[in-house]
Amino acid sequence: MIIMKKLTLALLPTALLLSACGGAPAAENEKPRVVVSFYALEYAAQEVVGDAADVTTLTMPGVDAHDLDLRPSQIADIGTADLVVYLDGFQPAVDDAVGQAGHDRVLDVTDAADLIEAHDDHDHDDHDHDDHDHDHGDHDPHFWQDPERMAQVGRAIAEELGATYPEHAEQFRQGADALAEEMVALDDEYRTGLAECTRSEFVTSHQAFGYLADRYGLTEIAISGLSPEAEPSPARIADVHHLAEEHGITTIFFETLTSPAVAEAIAGDLGVATAILDPLEGVSENSPGDDYPSIMRANLEALRVANDC
Repeated sequence: MIIMKKLTLALLPTALLLSACGGAPAAENEKPRVVVSFYALEYAAQEVVGDAADVTTLTMPGVDAHDLDLRPSQIADIGTADLVVYLDGFQPAVDDAVGQAGHDRVLDVTDAADLIEAHDDHDHDDHDHDDHDHDHGDHDPHFWQDPERMAQVGRAIAEELGATYPEHAEQFRQGADALAEEMVALDDEYRTGLAECTRSEFVTSHQAFGYLADRYGLTEIAISGLSPEAEPSPARIADVHHLAEEHGITTIFFETLTSPAVAEAIAGDLGVATAILDPLEGVSENSPGDDYPSIMRANLEALRVANDC
């Protein structure tokens, strides 16, 4: 992983030089090219643009968004894109490439997503984690667990593209409206589905569900912090044991793109079940659905079963 990062950095000037030759916006008869940094942004952008633009994601299926390394060709894509949509501070490789792209055709969704402050008070060990120590700053990046924030991001994408391509502005606005309606329906399902539950606490592999918990009156007990690569300390594992027993937890949730070993070990010690709660940081063949709405609905059903709703 470290060797790949050094290779990527070594090739960065070449990639940027190539991108400078084709860095102008799309020609009149070409579709705008939108590059997004991870799956949730891909879904929002695609719903907004429909067939009026081409959307490409930097985080390939099966790759954890936290763990992204960029190929030289992807760095070049950032340099030639008509719009780059990303979340500053979430994927350092993207931040670096955007900063060196040499153009301002970028949309950082931080403001549109209205990020909440991080509460990463877990006591992790000091392992290097293959040089993937992520600095999320003071905010939790996982805004897409809140459907309303997804709608806000969709509107921001529509406004940004509409200003550059006024001939498509109405289509982009309609796409954002349709996304917002879909998110309202999903929000209603969550509110109804979680209205009456035996417990409100749930245990997850890493702290990816703070927005969901905040919106629907739940309490997330995370084994690891904001980054899934961080290994929990023995003290944190003991805390999770205690809290799970205190709240009568019946299920320990794990994820599709990271190892379930710690979650399974805790569940085995407690004699409780395990199940998938997908943080939607990427989609893979093991995901409990094939797109954002279906995975969110699968997560809702998993929470309902675990919390006896």
